[in-house]
Amino acid sequence: MDIDPLSTEIIGLAIKVQRTLGPGLLESAYRTCLAHELRMAGHKVEEEKPLEIRYQGLVLPQAYRLDVVVDDTLILEINTVEKPLKVHEAQLFTYLRFNEKSIGLLLNFWSWPLKEGGIKRIVRSPQTQ
Repeated sequence: MDIDPLSTEIIGLAIKVQRTLGPGLLESAYRTCLAHELRMAGHKVEEEKPLEIRYQGLVLPQAYRLDVVVDDTLILEINTVEKPLKVHEAQLFTYLRFNEKSIGLLLNFWSWPLKEGGIKRIVRSPQTQ
């Protein structure tokens, strides 16, 4: 599978954060430290970005919050759960769909090491609803 360079860089930085901090912290700690690493690497980073949902003229201005958006391109959903569920993937896919983005990473910092089951790349084609 061909992984885009941004995903590869983010995964490397996420592994660095997990190795440095160790296991057992809250999601917010990993998110904040990873966002810091990404900014130091020169990326535009938005944390806890509100996601607006529109339905037949109704606007829900902060229906969801995106954990991290990198370079207006890639959405990161960060978890610290014992076992990722399909609902976590569906949540990230929904974020991609409503933001019209095509790539997201689900990072579960509970998995030790992160590269052993803690990384899931979600790709949404532009035609996918």
